[in-house]
Amino acid sequence: MTTDINPLLKQIESVVGKAGLLSGKQLAGRSAGIWSGTELEALALVRPGSTAEVAEVMKLCHVAGQVVVPAGGMTGLAGGHESTHSDIVLSTERMNRIESMDADSRYMTVQAGVILQTVQEAADDAGLMFALDLGARASCTIGGNIATNAGGVRVLRFGMMREQVLGLEVVLADGSIVSSMFNVLKNNTGYDLRQMFLGSEGTLGIVTRAVLRLHEAPLAIETALLAVPSWKQVMKLLRYFDGALPGALAAYEVLWRDHYQLNTGPYSSVDAPLDTDEPYYVLLDVFISDHEHGRDKLEALLMAALEEGEISDGVLASSEAERARFWQIRENFEPEQACYNKIYGYDVSLPLEAMETYVDEVRGALLQRFTDAALYAYGHIGDGNLHFSIYPGAQQERDAVDEIVYSPLQALRGSVSAEHGIGLEKKAYLGYTRSATEIDLMRRTKRMMDPANILNPGKLFDL
Repeated sequence: MTTDINPLLKQIESVVGKAGLLSGKQLAGRSAGIWSGTELEALALVRPGSTAEVAEVMKLCHVAGQVVVPAGGMTGLAGGHESTHSDIVLSTERMNRIESMDADSRYMTVQAGVILQTVQEAADDAGLMFALDLGARASCTIGGNIATNAGGVRVLRFGMMREQVLGLEVVLADGSIVSSMFNVLKNNTGYDLRQMFLGSEGTLGIVTRAVLRLHEAPLAIETALLAVPSWKQVMKLLRYFDGALPGALAAYEVLWRDHYQLNTGPYSSVDAPLDTDEPYYVLLDVFISDHEHGRDKLEALLMAALEEGEISDGVLASSEAERARFWQIRENFEPEQACYNKIYGYDVSLPLEAMETYVDEVRGALLQRFTDAALYAYGHIGDGNLHFSIYPGAQQERDAVDEIVYSPLQALRGSVSAEHGIGLEKKAYLGYTRSATEIDLMRRTKRMMDPANILNPGKLFDL
């Protein structure tokens, strides 16, 4: 075994035990991520069982100058968890316990390897809600959500992951433990150290535990799907529903016609709920606090919008199963995979008033460069986050497609990454969103906290 001939791995095994270290043939069949389709490439996969074990492993790696790539659920889309044959991948998969929950004070203490859906279900059992929600909920981990500052479908109502974290425990590159496990919402005592690690993509420290903020669960959630004739009406309807239902509009998703048709067409298991040919389709979630009149109020708002011509058609889900089908139209990637052998995914943000023109210009530039290109647009438009799925043709054209998508964002003061992070895929374009002074400060922070550059090196930027 590798552990018999590699002194560092033998030392690590003495910390985490045989079950905590996989190497050589033991890595066969281990996935490099749900989107990669390849096996994990690493010197070893280390699986500590506690913060103390993570700290001891990092002390050993720091002395040896060994690169460590932190890994959660490996659901990221920016290459932030990619590793090589000489890297140690440190997974928190064995650190998967919910340690405690205080329903009265509305917080939960968890280890970093807990799956997001597990946290959601535990909160729900207590009549509470953990606000973060995204399509990878059954696979992604809380530690990964923190490291990437995950967004998802409820940012409009509750904000990003950074708004859901009260306290944090992190192991630094040299094995030091920074424990800032507060359970209070207000704590104005100097620098907020949590925020250094939220969105740092494992380059500054390894998240091991967290205190999560919980909210009261709604009595019910109503979901509607609307066909909308114009982008102006898409924006108008956002204010219409948010104003008429203050605090209740939890998600406002928009699907361009091409995305809606693909995900309700012959490659999809979901039939089209609306038999229309409008350019936009709005999917919205509304939290109901009044069982007796809540749904009636939403129905009245939808009927008024229909009568005013703001929507051409709409349907309100009549059951949980129908709600799930509506959301499947938004979240399902199987039709894309059935149609195309290669799809590039993009995640950007920009002002709402510029979004229609931006999409049209990107689509036009793609078709001018690649006659067989296809672009599917959708996203969390309530918070300005737009997603593209693009079929560009040959793999070697990725840089050209990236430039078409990212370059216009500079003039619009948009972001090349709204919620997925930078990782490897977007670091060449970080300067399109962040200034040279900002990036220099990021580099100086990295050098200060990880002078040997062993924690996820090469991600975000090169030193």
